[in-house]
Amino acid sequence: MHERVAVLSDIHGVLPALEAVLAEPDVAAADLIVLTGDLAAGPQPVEVLDRLTALGDRARWVGGNADRELVEARAGKPSEIEVSNWAAGQLRADQVARLAALPPHLTLPVAGLGEVLFCHATPRDDEEVVLVDSRPERWAEVFAGLSAEVGTVVCGHTHMPFARLVDRRLVVNPGSTGMPYGGAGAWWALLGPGVQLRRTRYDVDAAADQVIAGSGFPEAAAWVDEYLRGRYSDLDALAVFGPRDGRRPSILDGPPRSATLR
Repeated sequence: MHERVAVLSDIHGVLPALEAVLAEPDVAAADLIVLTGDLAAGPQPVEVLDRLTALGDRARWVGGNADRELVEARAGKPSEIEVSNWAAGQLRADQVARLAALPPHLTLPVAGLGEVLFCHATPRDDEEVVLVDSRPERWAEVFAGLSAEVGTVVCGHTHMPFARLVDRRLVVNPGSTGMPYGGAGAWWALLGPGVQLRRTRYDVDAAADQVIAGSGFPEAAAWVDEYLRGRYSDLDALAVFGPRDGRRPSILDGPPRSATLR
C-alpha cells in the first residue's frame, strides 16, 4: 500500500517544468511517482527521458499516444505533429526501446483510495477523450469491463486537471506538467489518502529561454510561446476536445483555435 503517490502527466519534453515539479517537497517525499504518458514529444525529449530514468524505481511509467507515435515515427510512420517527428529523430535507441515497452496502464493500491488504475487517456485506449463534463453514458462506455475493485481511475491526455465522481468511481486528471491548457505552470496531482490537484508555479520566461537555448527544434520559440505560457484556456480546449467524446459541437463553439491541441 502506497501512502503518497505523485502523478505527473503530459510532460511533453519540457525539462524546466519537470524539474520544478520534482523539486516540490511533496514530490520528493512521495513513496512513488507515476508518469501517465506523453513524456517526450516536445522540445527536450532526450533530456526529459534521461531525467525520468534517473528516478529509478521511484517512478513507474505508463505509455501515452504521443510516446507510441514517437516509436512509430522512428519506424517510418510520421506523426501529424511536427515536434513529434523532430523529437523522434533525437532519441537514442535505448530510449526508443523503453518507450516501445511501456504498459498501457497499471494498477496500484494507494492509501485512502484502494485500487487505483493509472492510464493515459482511458483504460482501453491511449487517445480516447473523456472530459470533466462528459456524459454518464460516455463514462460507462469507456469503463466497460473495468474491475469493480478499481475505485479510482487516473488519466491524462487532455491537459486539463479535474477530479469527479462517475457512478461511485473517482476519476482524476492531474493536468499537464509541460503543456497546460487553462493556466501557465506545471500541473500534477498528489494521491493518498485523498486527492490534491496541484500547480507548481515557476519562472516561465526563464524556462522558455532555457528551452529555446537547449533545444535544436527549429520552431522551439513558437512552441514554448504557444504552450509553455499557457496560451489556451480550458474553455478553448473543451471546444476542441468536446466533439471527440461523442457530443454534438455547439454552434457557439466556433472553429477550433488551434489544430495542434491534442
